Amino acid sequence: MLQPKRTKFRKAHKGRIKGMAKGGSSLTFGSYGLKSLEAERVTARQIEATRRAITRHMKRAGRVWIRIFPDVPVTKKPTEVRMGKGKGSVEFWACKVKPGRIMFEIDGVSDDVAREALRLGAAKLPVRTKIVTRPGE
Repeated sequence: MLQPKRTKFRKAHKGRIKGMAKGGSSLTFGSYGLKSLEAERVTARQIEATRRAITRHMKRAGRVWIRIFPDVPVTKKPTEVRMGKGKGSVEFWACKVKPGRIMFEIDGVSDDVAREALRLGAAKLPVRTKIVTRPGE
């Protein structure tokens, strides 16, 4: 699964996700893309599950680009632990996704295969998405 090799700080504040995506909101590599319509934290496991669903349907033909990376450490305290005694340990890595962000791109497959692959991948994600294509296609 995806996670950074090293980080400046071990644990991060929760923060908030507000506003639209500034960058990464247009297709760069592929002909078809999966665009987020909501703000949400997407975990490394969800990204990997989506990638597997897309590549499996494409039968490993074509190419897949993952345009998001889980760089935020999310901490969690164990169950039934009293308040206090510091922050919990890092449980998983997540990526803060804003509305308008292109998360996955694919190319090298036919239109119907691409749309079905992205539809299957979108089912693995916690955000509402839409499939976008290049203007000329």
